[in-house]
Amino acid sequence: MPQESQKQKKQRALKILQIMQQTYPGATTALNWSTPLELLIATILSAQCTDERVNEVTAPLFKKYKSCADWAAVDQETLEQEIRPTGFFRNKAKSIRAACAAICERFGGQVPKTMAEMLTLPGVARKTANVVLGTAYGIAEGIVVDTHVSRVAVRMGLTPPQNTKSINTTKIEKDLMELFPRDQWVFIAHALIWHGRRVCTARKPKCDECPVNELCPKVGVDN
Repeated sequence: MPQESQKQKKQRALKILQIMQQTYPGATTALNWSTPLELLIATILSAQCTDERVNEVTAPLFKKYKSCADWAAVDQETLEQEIRPTGFFRNKAKSIRAACAAICERFGGQVPKTMAEMLTLPGVARKTANVVLGTAYGIAEGIVVDTHVSRVAVRMGLTPPQNTKSINTTKIEKDLMELFPRDQWVFIAHALIWHGRRVCTARKPKCDECPVNELCPKVGVDN
């Protein structure tokens, strides 16, 4: 694919968006949740863990702990053991308890609805904040960038290749935000994640089956 201008790249991105809308019309998170607080907890637990495993772990916990006060009050060691299967359980338990305590103390027990406020919560960075704001509240303050979005965005030529040992997710998010309309930020993140899991997989992407094959330069893919 020849060198693109920003205008050409945006036009191509909009074509990709249209195909994604047709291919993944119901794209959303695979995490199970019923309240913004549950989604926040599940998202924290999902770091370096599959959504399926997180859903198995949270199923009984969401029946046991209903409010941020419940999560903040649970003993650290008890919570560590309950979330142990998700990995990195000590740090995750610490983040969950501290974030929930902050929500109780500063936000009246309700998960905040702005990026600035979300980022004041312990253990919450832009990715987690974007998941909760976009999926729970329908507020598009940014685009979720996880490993799937990072990989797919680079392969599609929507953001430049990066050092795989230190991926700049902030740069990727900024590039994607410039290419896609704000009212599609929440959707495109979910769609790219679904696409990364089902088609544009890490080890062996299914380029022959890809609905955006003709629009993709396949950066970093061995043909």
